[in-house]
Amino acid sequence: MEYPRTILFILISLALSIVAALISAIILEAYRRRFNHGHIEAPAIFEDPNSLKRVPCPSIFDPAEKYMSLIVPAFNEEYRLRGALEETINYLQQRAAKDKSFSYEVIIIDDGSVDGTKGVAFNFVRKYSVENVRVILLGRNHGKGEAIRKGMLHSRGELLLMLDADGATKITDLEKLENQIHAVAVVKKEGSRDPSIRISDIPITAFGSRAHLKEKALATRKWYRNFLMKGFHLVVLLTAGPGIRDTQCGFKMFTRSAARKLFTNIRLKSPDACRR
Repeated sequence: MEYPRTILFILISLALSIVAALISAIILEAYRRRFNHGHIEAPAIFEDPNSLKRVPCPSIFDPAEKYMSLIVPAFNEEYRLRGALEETINYLQQRAAKDKSFSYEVIIIDDGSVDGTKGVAFNFVRKYSVENVRVILLGRNHGKGEAIRKGMLHSRGELLLMLDADGATKITDLEKLENQIHAVAVVKKEGSRDPSIRISDIPITAFGSRAHLKEKALATRKWYRNFLMKGFHLVVLLTAGPGIRDTQCGFKMFTRSAARKLFTNIRLKSPDACRR
């Protein structure tokens, strides 16, 4: 009986040590970023492929020019990006044809890819015009978070959707997030004294979730990945509180106001390398 108890004690101690280490790392990183002002950037620029002139990128602080912006971070996605973009743009074009008030842009952020991702992205710019498809080049790899941040800060939509380059989520599912945002906006507008308030002025977010696929995922993952996942979920529970079942789904929608509040306060260093 002593042997199983010893093993159980070791496993519990290891789990607690991992959780403590994660919490410590989060606290230290938060403290470091609090006093890191390297994220304050000079005005971003892009190079117009027609005139070859360098002109300012749109800013999240500018008034919205489109109804929806889709932010697609990509790192070495040469083979998966094409199919995902074709499906996405086909959906957007069909919706725009049915609803003349619907306007969109797709922003692809090449996060320092070393394959043909940039070429695939610019092919879509040439095919669908720079008015609807734009490319941001980060030059070197910064990570998915920085790629998303850069795309958000230079988008033009009232609603901003981040989605993965591999097409893991059906593009039509954006309507579920969109409907939730509109439902909350209706309530907010009813309580507002300003009749001219727009949905882009109300800070609202809607997050996609794959929590309903949890059991299937657990059955296919290695045991150590499940162990680490449980530890991460515990950290989320302790830091963010209950009710958040999936933080990792790369399908999240923000109003322009919400994106402005969130992504201008992320403490990340980045170069200005924006091209349209």
